[in-house]
Amino acid sequence: MSIQAETLSFDPDALALKYRQERDKRVRPDGNNQYQEVVGEFAYFVEDPYIKETLKRDPLVDEVEVVIIGGGFGGLLAGARLREAGIHDFRIIEKGGDFGGTWYWNRYPGASCDIESYVYFPLLEKTQFVPKQKYTNAPETLEYCREIATHYELYGNALLQTEVRATDWDEDLGRWIVSTNRQDAIKARFVVHSNGPLNRPKLPAIKGINDFKGHTFHTSRWDYDYTGGNALGNLSNLADKRVAVIGTGATAVQCVPHLGAAAKALYVFQRTPSSIDVRNNQPTDPAWMAAQKPGWQEDRRRNFESIMTGAVVKEDLVSDGWTEAFRLLFGSIRDKAPSKLRLLGWAITGLADKKRYELGLKEYLTQKAALHMDLTRALELADFEKMEKVRARAASVVEDPETAEALKPYYRQFCKRPCFHDEYLPTFNRPNVTLVNTDGRGLDQITETGIVFDGVTYEVDCIIFATGFEVGTDYSRRAGYQITGRDGLTISEKWAKGLSTFHGMHTRGFPNAFFFGPAQSAFTATYTYSLDENSLHLAHILSQAKARGCERIEASAAAEEQWVQTIIEKARLTAEFQSQCTPGYYNNEGHVNVNPQNNTYGGGPIEFFALMKKWRSKGDLQGLELS
Repeated sequence: MSIQAETLSFDPDALALKYRQERDKRVRPDGNNQYQEVVGEFAYFVEDPYIKETLKRDPLVDEVEVVIIGGGFGGLLAGARLREAGIHDFRIIEKGGDFGGTWYWNRYPGASCDIESYVYFPLLEKTQFVPKQKYTNAPETLEYCREIATHYELYGNALLQTEVRATDWDEDLGRWIVSTNRQDAIKARFVVHSNGPLNRPKLPAIKGINDFKGHTFHTSRWDYDYTGGNALGNLSNLADKRVAVIGTGATAVQCVPHLGAAAKALYVFQRTPSSIDVRNNQPTDPAWMAAQKPGWQEDRRRNFESIMTGAVVKEDLVSDGWTEAFRLLFGSIRDKAPSKLRLLGWAITGLADKKRYELGLKEYLTQKAALHMDLTRALELADFEKMEKVRARAASVVEDPETAEALKPYYRQFCKRPCFHDEYLPTFNRPNVTLVNTDGRGLDQITETGIVFDGVTYEVDCIIFATGFEVGTDYSRRAGYQITGRDGLTISEKWAKGLSTFHGMHTRGFPNAFFFGPAQSAFTATYTYSLDENSLHLAHILSQAKARGCERIEASAAAEEQWVQTIIEKARLTAEFQSQCTPGYYNNEGHVNVNPQNNTYGGGPIEFFALMKKWRSKGDLQGLELS
């Protein structure tokens, strides 16, 4: 029996129309330009509120083998893997007062990781650290970052409270000159750009945003002096305050329950609701961790990411909301249309060439198109079914029918990052909490005393921006500094018409520069897994260069061009899905594939990691020019 012919509890055509209508009214012509850059009079939004004492030191004009920019998990892992490879002459530059990156900045109440800690925390077998819960919170994650730094003796390699202002290639010296806000001019043979994708706060460019006379801050720079309390809540200073939260993404989902419990009045301004599923956190059993066999974490990470890409596995080791969603999505197709799933491999992924020769090009294209349509429909119906349950949960938890309806997400589950939380929805049953649903429109303006929407002014004492981070903007803008390579070429100029890299890590014209995560590599739900693989790859290349006495590494023009074509061909597989999604940072605010090479490797992370491992095993560093 086909999936389409089954009796369904919903009307798929009506839902598809509803999804399209909800998407269309949210797409804005200005895309990423709808956000205000945090510079000038808005620069205070990126100041560090956590530094108790400013470090004082003289400017550095010395030389090191490697400079790593960024002290988050990417920088920590790069340092750890270089240390393991016997490379010790490196320096990690971090603008914050400590290691941690995203977890140094995001200390808002309720902040926690939505990925299982045994998967998310890298190097657990090396550090022997035991997370307290299946899903860890921000304080413990920051503690673990410090644990890695201590275990691998990285504090001695660190320049904290130091912000990079520029990296410039000196062709005559064959070195990068790294300039900082402390007047450092450090020479480095190699530079690793590990700035992280979620480090530059963004603000909505709302009329009058700088007119407000009350208190404001961004969630990534939480002001506990104003709110009281800590990352666990107890925001006692808000008992007599009227508070507004702008945004209802993953951050707001975590902090709104604490604000609702503390504030005199809380107004939550929503443009698009998040998908809220069950979290069901559990404490860690130390005996279980102690009983794990060597290699258990790598097996668990691979298992998790395999399920997330629809692969068949013998056992779901993680067994949570993430893996359940994908098991349901692909399991329904396996159960009800197994022939379609078997043919998925050659219809969409890497076996296409083989089938093309077996069937002949015309028949291959005909069957591929038919299978793609069938599979797309099957996935859509399975997704509808799952999201109906998510919407039903909102209706069963939230008492006011109008509020409950406004909190229902009408889009495919992975158009936005799904949220798993057990206290967010009940918060809207509190008498002091009001959801202001803008129905996709956004706010009218901000005045001296509050926020205006639809002709109504909501007077508040404090506005908290839970508006996320810059993702789709220019790389140097997100990094906070410009990168200038050979012949004065900047990274902004190089990537002005789209990304161009080799394996997502190298880009021609920028010798001895390595990039973690701009795209054209693997995107994982467990971002630390991808960063760890980046770090292993980096350590291999630098070890090989050292062994061969090479001082210069640069991608060849041919290798870079070929990799860009690979990305374009693979990326087109998800273009249709993303174009139908409600706007967000996953799909460039609804403007999909403006530059189709601005994508991750379309074959999925496990396939990409295997490809990189095979490349390393050849030992010839093919595609890189060495001198």
